Amino acid sequence: MQFLHSMIRVKNEDESLRFYCDLIGLKKGKRIRLEDCYLQYLTDEKTGVEIELTINDSIPKEGYKTGSAFGHFAFLCDDLDQFDKKMKEMGYDWETEPMYLKEVKTKIAFVLDPDNNAVELIERIN
Repeated sequence: MQFLHSMIRVKNEDESLRFYCDLIGLKKGKRIRLEDCYLQYLTDEKTGVEIELTINDSIPKEGYKTGSAFGHFAFLCDDLDQFDKKMKEMGYDWETEPMYLKEVKTKIAFVLDPDNNAVELIERIN
């Protein structure tokens, strides 16, 4: 068994691509048209794991509501200080500022994507 991808519905494909590709660093992969939507795959080139963005033809004006079961995506980050600079240059801000967790020797922080899905950034400290 191998984990392949997670799927999220997005309200604005361009905003989501800017966030996940330009900020986070995922690469655009295949884009598929189905009967009532597009599927845009974004790939982590290091692991091959993908996020599938679903862009439905009929999108609620207010966007989608995040379910109570979904928590967040997590990405390993080499340097949260550098990421902070890039993020702010692009007009994003932290949902939860970077903090050090001594129990696991990591710094973590959270940012929200354009659809208010939580994204955790983790920097391992040796």
